[in-house]
Amino acid sequence: MSSAPEHEAARGGPDAGLHRTPEAAGTAANGGGGEPGGTDAAAWAAGRTAAGAGTSSGPGRVAGAQARPGSPQPLGARFRVGPDGVAGTNFALWAGGAEAVELCLFDAEGNETRCPLGELTHEIWHGFVPGVRPGQRYGFRVHGRWDPWTGARWNPAKLLLDPYARAVDGDFGGSARGGAADGRSVPRGSRSGLLPEVYGHVRDWPEQHVADTVRDDRDSAPYVPKGVVVSDDDDWSDDYRPKTPWADSVIYELHVRGFTMRHPRIPAELRGSYAGLGHPAAIEHLTRLGVTAVELLPVHQFAHEDHLLRRGLRNYWGYNSIGYFAPHAAYSASGTCGQQVGEFKQMVRALHAAGIEVILDVVYNHTAEAGELGPMLSLRGIDNRGYYRLQADPRRYADYTGCGNTLHAGRPNVLRLITDSLRYWVAEMGVDGFRFDLAAALARSMHDVDMLSPFLAVIAQDPVLRRVKLIAEPWDIGSGGYQVGAFPPLWTEWNDRYRDAVRDFWRGALPDVRDLGYRLSGSSDLYAWGGRRPYASVNFVTAHDGFTLRDLVSYERKHNEDNGEGNRDGTNDNRSWNCGAEGETDDPAVLALRRRQLRNLLTTLLLSTGVPMLVAGDELGRTQHGNNNAYCQDNEISWVDWSLLEDPGWHALTELVSRLVALRHAHPVLRRRAFFSGRPQGPDGLRDIAWFTAEGQEMTEADWYAPTATLGLYLSGRDIPQRDERGEPVLDDSFLAVLHADPEPGRFTLPEPPWGAEYELLVDTSREDQSGPPGTRHPAGSYEVPERSVLLFRALPG
Repeated sequence: MSSAPEHEAARGGPDAGLHRTPEAAGTAANGGGGEPGGTDAAAWAAGRTAAGAGTSSGPGRVAGAQARPGSPQPLGARFRVGPDGVAGTNFALWAGGAEAVELCLFDAEGNETRCPLGELTHEIWHGFVPGVRPGQRYGFRVHGRWDPWTGARWNPAKLLLDPYARAVDGDFGGSARGGAADGRSVPRGSRSGLLPEVYGHVRDWPEQHVADTVRDDRDSAPYVPKGVVVSDDDDWSDDYRPKTPWADSVIYELHVRGFTMRHPRIPAELRGSYAGLGHPAAIEHLTRLGVTAVELLPVHQFAHEDHLLRRGLRNYWGYNSIGYFAPHAAYSASGTCGQQVGEFKQMVRALHAAGIEVILDVVYNHTAEAGELGPMLSLRGIDNRGYYRLQADPRRYADYTGCGNTLHAGRPNVLRLITDSLRYWVAEMGVDGFRFDLAAALARSMHDVDMLSPFLAVIAQDPVLRRVKLIAEPWDIGSGGYQVGAFPPLWTEWNDRYRDAVRDFWRGALPDVRDLGYRLSGSSDLYAWGGRRPYASVNFVTAHDGFTLRDLVSYERKHNEDNGEGNRDGTNDNRSWNCGAEGETDDPAVLALRRRQLRNLLTTLLLSTGVPMLVAGDELGRTQHGNNNAYCQDNEISWVDWSLLEDPGWHALTELVSRLVALRHAHPVLRRRAFFSGRPQGPDGLRDIAWFTAEGQEMTEADWYAPTATLGLYLSGRDIPQRDERGEPVLDDSFLAVLHADPEPGRFTLPEPPWGAEYELLVDTSREDQSGPPGTRHPAGSYEVPERSVLLFRALPG
């Protein structure tokens, strides 16, 4: 390295011997002398520069922007009319340890006007700026000490995104409208990664072990996105929220961009956007399936990681949030200066009109700023110690997420950020619920996961949030982070034990069926406590991470070479079986078996008690060609391939899913609101749930411990502990499901009365064509079950 980048002058060159002790670092960070924190906010607001504020290149303060006192509430930027009738915008930023805050306003050419926020109320810097209207782009510069050894990382050279910004224009690492501050064009990051100017420290400092301690004084404004002031003109009076009960829900996990990018009936200009998902062609597929809710992969504004950009890739999934109030601008077809907000709302309205709820996958456990060597984009520069969990060595971040940092959800200001964000998406954006990524990280108090933690307590008492759907991914990567079954009432959970048991049964890897029995019947061993119900379990076989359903029966090993990490990323615990050939094949027997296995897995899922979750494209036979970690594949590897519907075999699979969902909606016995008792419900000995061996005998304790590939599950429609709106008992048909994972056909004895005199066959997964029920009746007694199949019978009384 021939010369060091521009940095804090007091630090000298790489041989200056700095960073050896915290004392030396503190002295250098304060301009070589003087008291830390030497900025007086009132004096600074009046225009005087204090020692230690640092310098930054680019435009200076521009006359004409004067902030009135304004209000500390609400946080963020809110357009309103002032007390004298003058319209403008109130800006408020929590920056607990900061010494001063500048509001930075940008015109269409990228020229910057700085406006000091001189009012400080309860750690909130605020001001009202007349004349600032919706569409105005802005950011903040926050002043304070640079002392990484104590966790202080203020750097006013870095333009910071407002954590409450409700719209974001531009991207990190490239030119935000108008080019660089000096008028020159700015190349985008692309394969060079994030640009060095967006780091608070000198990213390329020769001594990398102390690089994070060297402050970078280059202006980041030309290279970072800006917040956008938006208007508040929507009261949602024309919207109808479906409010589907949990027990009646069928969730469909999808990616806004990936679901719409290849859809032939969505106009090209709308593909990959919120408008595309709200298009009638997209909604038609959802209603044909019968799903009641879409669970959107992250739509909060997110950033692309440096290591991906260096490989020419992008973050596709979006689990790298940086703006918790802003819909991700890249998914907008109408514009990014506030138009994305209206487009998102219109999408929600269209889905609601079709009876479909909108659930957001949210990532409040970490941000895109990564660890101490990550960029300075927002919270790190506002108040690093106030937002993040730090280690005993405050230079380092506590990482319970695997992403370099963890938000400190035990702090009041962080709790406020999270809950304000959640309420905003419910009240002002119309969403119906949330799935919390790595929710265990949010439930940590000091260090351990605590089900009485501030985060869970705040949610439980909030009059808005306790009424929406709350789904936990009940684990993180820290010690004690696996918490399946432990979340309190109000919460449902992704049940990975369901996933593993069902996968293992159909690949012939279960030693017995004890665990499978619990999973099929609502996982009472996990959730039958504290008033929780069977719908506390979100049942799934696949999710966005891991194999698609088709790949689950086509690959035994991951094939993630396209990710550029030497196939090291992604789990090796796939619990998959390739049916005799690895990957794509033209062997008709293998292909037929794979499709049968898909029918088995989907039928098992949709007949299980709990809340089923499907993944977009699994019903079409979507493949990622063995990639089980396609987080960075924003291309045809990840996008739903709608041409698969032209294949009669895949079309038949879609029809089977539609039939099973319709069957579920029609029969309350398949979506129970209470756990089964398993006890006789009358003098005839009929139970609300019964388990049968292949011989037609009720299973004994010994049978549960014995190896078997065949299981009979009987659900009684006579004994549902539920009443209708008039207070009358809910009655339904009774059903018998036979799950047979053996590679050979077998005999199963259909139980005699009181269970049933005859049995009407409704589903037979050995059949390719599932367009209609077989419609055949069979008397109680021996019945031949095809190899590797699920049979569903309606039990008929004598």
